[in-house]
Amino acid sequence: MTKAELITKIEALNEWEELMEQAKAEAEAIRDSIKEEMLERETEELIAGSYIIRWTSVLSNRFDTTNFKKMYGDLYKAFTKQSASRRFSISC
Repeated sequence: MTKAELITKIEALNEWEELMEQAKAEAEAIRDSIKEEMLERETEELIAGSYIIRWTSVLSNRFDTTNFKKMYGDLYKAFTKQSASRRFSISC
């Protein structure tokens, strides 16, 4: 692949990523307007035609890694596993 082809691909990628960000923002705005309607109706479930919309509270328990590491640093290190991955980035 030539340098010019790479530049063309990078520019196309940038355009598509910008379009994706705009689409995500639009989808989030629509999602927020539906949530607002549900708040006004004071409901966690709403039926609209064949769609059932649910916006429910969820409780979850999460492990406090920071405090565990402070209190039991050696034990934390003993059970920590290193992983490798590759990161793709393009910068100007």
